Amino acid sequence: MQRTIEVLGGADGIAAMARELGVDAGVVEKGAAALLPAVLGGFKQQAAAQPDGLAGLVGMLGQMGGGGLLDAVLGKDPTPVQQGDAVLGQIFGSKDVSRTVAQQAAGQTGIGADLLKQMLPMVAMAAAGFMAKQASASPAGGGGGLLGAVIGALTGGGQSGGGLGNVARLLDMDGDGNPLDDILRMVGR
Repeated sequence: MQRTIEVLGGADGIAAMARELGVDAGVVEKGAAALLPAVLGGFKQQAAAQPDGLAGLVGMLGQMGGGGLLDAVLGKDPTPVQQGDAVLGQIFGSKDVSRTVAQQAAGQTGIGADLLKQMLPMVAMAAAGFMAKQASASPAGGGGGLLGAVIGALTGGGQSGGGLGNVARLLDMDGDGNPLDDILRMVGR
């Protein structure tokens, strides 16, 4: 649960979503915990599909709004969910996948699928913005060395620190040091 809270911008992110959706923060936390694995799985698939791997994913996140996506969720104004829908379109490819994710999360949590469908773009925006901010934390000049360390983390070859390494660790949902097994589990292979 702590990872979910961190990815969503901490307690402020949970509170902002709860306020906007008109529900209790506990409902948002429980719903987001059920939605986040699918969202992160979508990001993993995108990283695997990018010619530059994780660096390509980070570039894509920057083009979609970067860290500003998380800021938009945390802000006092209504969340521009069309940006979240764009993120979902990029990582899931179709609205049918988003609907399926919401239905599965509803089955896990007992929270209504309609509420989870409203929450899903916000969760996607927060996760994308969080990863973009983590990637921008990379040390100056970290480029190739840092990317090599991330690739090592993605293939189980060790841990990497800061920046893109933070993103790689975030995508490793079961904490075994290898996010690739999580990708395969998410796509049901």
